[in-house]
Amino acid sequence: MTRNLVCAVALAVCSFQVNASQSAEYNIANGLAPIIKDQKISVLEPFHGEFRILGSKEYRDDEQAKFSPIDYAVTRGIFTEPEIARQISINQYDRFLNWKMARPPVPPKLATQMVSNMHIIPANPKIAQQIKKVKRGDLVRLTGDLVQINDKDLVWKSALDWNGVGDGACKLIRVDSIQWVEKQNI
Repeated sequence: MTRNLVCAVALAVCSFQVNASQSAEYNIANGLAPIIKDQKISVLEPFHGEFRILGSKEYRDDEQAKFSPIDYAVTRGIFTEPEIARQISINQYDRFLNWKMARPPVPPKLATQMVSNMHIIPANPKIAQQIKKVKRGDLVRLTGDLVQINDKDLVWKSALDWNGVGDGACKLIRVDSIQWVEKQNI
């Protein structure tokens, strides 16, 4: 009897999570247009580039999960070279990224501009499936827009340059296209 009750509760919790991620409130995270009155996406500027994936983290339970179901920890520029990227260790948590590298091949200030946390918003349902297929080491080409999200009291705005560090320095990208340039195990 107790085991059946535990199974029933676990099933109900799983069902609630599936239903929540499929509700209209999560339309944006599923690659659909916003239909909730207070939700709005504003384009700030076009975005594109090639990035080496250092890691990814899925989110389901925070306020931003309604828009961005996954964050990418990425490198750019010379840090996309596999022998450099493999030296970078990361820790992703609560929409933040910490990273370290024993001996960066560039000055520290420039190194901070080569590693970034990206909050990914799918532009359509196909992209919503593709963005979860990236693996550490993949070199991907991302195309889309840097955006601002408004939802009731939430204003979530993308950084527009690579110079920032800490809260507010991340890119918030609505991805229209993701292309794998190469797959690599780093």
